[in-house]
Order: sequence, then C-alpha cells, then structure tokens
Amino acid sequence: RFLGHAGTDVESAYRSPAELAADRERDPLLGALQLAIDCDTCSGPEFVQWYLDASEAIRSTALELRSEPELMTAEEIMTPLRPQRSLFPAPSGMPAEVLQPAPTASSTPVGDAIDGEALTLARTINRALGDILDSDPSALVFGEDVGRKGGVYGVTRGLQARLGADRVFNTLLDEQSVLGLALGAGLDGLLPIPEIQYLAYLHNAEDQLRGEAATQAFFSNRQFLNPMVVRVAAYGYQKGFGGHFHNDNSIAVLRDIPGLVIASPSHPSDAAGMLHTCVQHARATGTVCIYLEPIARYHDADLHETGDGMWTAPYDPTPIALGATRTWGDGHPADITVLTWGNGLHLSLRAQRELRADAGVNVEVVDLRWLAPLPVDEMLRAAETTGRVLVVDETRRTGGVGEGIVAELVDAGFRGPIGRVAAKDSFVPLGAAANLVLVAVDDIVTAARKLVTTPNSQG
Repeated sequence: RFLGHAGTDVESAYRSPAELAADRERDPLLGALQLAIDCDTCSGPEFVQWYLDASEAIRSTALELRSEPELMTAEEIMTPLRPQRSLFPAPSGMPAEVLQPAPTASSTPVGDAIDGEALTLARTINRALGDILDSDPSALVFGEDVGRKGGVYGVTRGLQARLGADRVFNTLLDEQSVLGLALGAGLDGLLPIPEIQYLAYLHNAEDQLRGEAATQAFFSNRQFLNPMVVRVAAYGYQKGFGGHFHNDNSIAVLRDIPGLVIASPSHPSDAAGMLHTCVQHARATGTVCIYLEPIARYHDADLHETGDGMWTAPYDPTPIALGATRTWGDGHPADITVLTWGNGLHLSLRAQRELRADAGVNVEVVDLRWLAPLPVDEMLRAAETTGRVLVVDETRRTGGVGEGIVAELVDAGFRGPIGRVAAKDSFVPLGAAANLVLVAVDDIVTAARKLVTTPNSQG
C-alpha cells in the first residue's frame, strides 16, 4: 500500500523509514511511468508535465466547487432517487373482480405459447422475455444456466436458440459476476436483465446492488445511470427441493435500498405486464428494478381442484402502472380486507373460499404487486372499504414486508382492527418441516375469524 489509509493514518508512527522508502520505490504510478518510457510512448519530462497539469486542474476544479450552494433540505438530497415522479402515478383504483376459472393449461413446453392459450407463470415470463428481446436490441438476458438449458425451471427455455448466444447467455456460477456484468452493461447503454437463480444466492452479491447499482445515480446526480431488471427466483413453498439455500423468504436487504423498485407478480395474468413495466421504467429512468418470481407457482395450473385452471391466464403484456394493486373479490360485500402478494395471494384465495363456505365470512383479497415503493394510497383505500385488515406476509415476522404495511396504514390514519400473519423468524428447513415455519391457509382462516369479531372503533 502506498501512503496511509486516511489523513489521520500517520504511517511514520508505526513503520520504519526503510519500509516507507521501499513503498515509494514500488509506487505504481512510477512503475507505469517507467513502462511508458521503456515503450517510447512518452518521456520523463512529458510525464512530469502531465502530472503537474492534472494536479492544477484538480486544484482549480476544487476551488470552483467551493462556490457551489450546499444541499439544504432532505428533498434536495433525495431528488436523484426520484427520477420521474410521473412514472409513479397515483392509481385511480381497480374495481374488485371475481376470479374466474381459465382454460386448463396444456402440456405445451415453455416457450411455445399459442395466442389466447392459458399460460402458467413460467410460460408467461418466458414469452414476455422473448417479446422484450425482440423489441429492444439493447436488452440482454443472462445468468447461471439460462442459455441452452433454459434455467433451472425452464423459464428461459428456447430464448437462446431463437435470439442467439450474444443476447441470451450463461455466466459464471457467481452472483457477484452476474450483477457486476449488469452494472457495466447498464453503464454502456445496454438493458441488462440478469437472473439470480435463487433469492438466497442474492446475499452473495447484494453489495453490487446496495453499494454500486443503487448509488451510481444518487452520487452522480443522475449523470451516471445503470438501468437493469434483476429477475430473482424467490420465496419458499417449492416442494421436493429446498432448504434455506433454495427457499428464502426474506427480502429485507432489498426493501431498505433507496430508489429500488421491487415488483412481485403473483398470478400469470399480471406477470407479463409487470415485467414490461419494469423494463420500460428501467430504460426510461435508469432505475434498478427487482422482479421477484414465486418459485413454487412457476408451473402451477390450478388453485382449488385439479383441472380448475385458475392459476393460468392468457398472455397479456399490457404494462401495469407502478403502485397499482389488484383486488380479488368473491362476489359478495366483504367483511375483511386481506393485503398480500406472491404466494400469499394463492394461499389467501384458498382461505377466501373456505371462510365463505364454513364461516360465512366474506373476504376481499388485495394483491399489492409492488413492494417498493409500497402502494400506500391503494392499501389505505382498500383497508377503509371494510374497516378490518389482515396482512398475509410470507416473509419473516421480524423485518418482513408486513411490518412496513402495518406502519404505513397506521401513519396514514387507519384506525380499524389490523391483524398480521407472517412466517416464523426462522430459516426454511428441508422437507415437510418447512410447513412449520411458513404461512399456511389454516393460519389465515384462524386470523380472519378472530379479526371479524374484533370491535371496530373506525366505525
């Protein structure tokens, strides 16, 4: 190391003059100079003059910047984190809709979708990625095994054969390399869509997002942008394969990164539109978007009974506004509002039918869809519809998304009864033991029955 770690690091207090002299002889700047002289690219005097000129330019710039006004408000500081507020419109609200059975998904392989066919979540994402790559020559899809193999779950199957290995390609089995490549590609004007094979693997490289991607625009006042849409196979509930390296239900490390957009599609009918929105937003504003895909729902076709086809939908790429939620009603005036997302939607819709049939409790289930920024206005509007709110949170009870939802509702003035069902503060174990720490339909039913009898001071 040449010179001390910081201005307060006085090396002469603990290193000998001989050691300091030896460091100066190995000064990399002088080494570069010697190499340049040996290669006849410059002379010693030319190099000295360049060094002096650069020093004077730095000094002059520093003196000029002394006259720049200082940041005086939090709003000024945070301006680079809000690139275009118009892209976060206050949603007008969506009417409650009754979930209708879709045609049963066929056995057509991922990537071979037919117009109008009901698709699973995996096939919907596959088709959306194909459309994005077709329409935007700057878009790249890359990650571990996403190329010829098509990913662990077949979500990118067929894309490399169709679009070429320069647009869809494998990376090293190293998440830091995956996100590091995305950083560079974004700065070079490309639109990277990297895949993180499992949410748990993100922790190997999260500083690439926290310390690099999310701060480039902030510290450069948006002079440097590195747009990207990071696809993550996320959450728990996958069967026959797991453990906490492949079933991770914590996204706390993402939600506290300023400026990140976090999308979490639950149902195939929303997946394509939300992915297109993320791509458009990243391209237009340079924002880093995270797209969390529920692993356990990739290939599901049914919700209640085998063959009902209710977890499939025709392909719809219509962009979905950031902050727009979706309400799933059961055709009856609701007694309770459930706020959820991801696997929570699947669980809550099953609980919705059970509560209606066994207890006469009518539930409207609101899929938040966007986890950062949280759709607070939509959450409050839905909560006030029934005056009772149950938050179904598949992330952990401590540090989970549910804590933020409850806090935002209270801060916004909601005073009705609020219940919360969340996963235990535990890693996800192997096998059936996972069900002991994750949220179950019975947990939702029990909490809803309790909540409906709670006195409501909100009126």
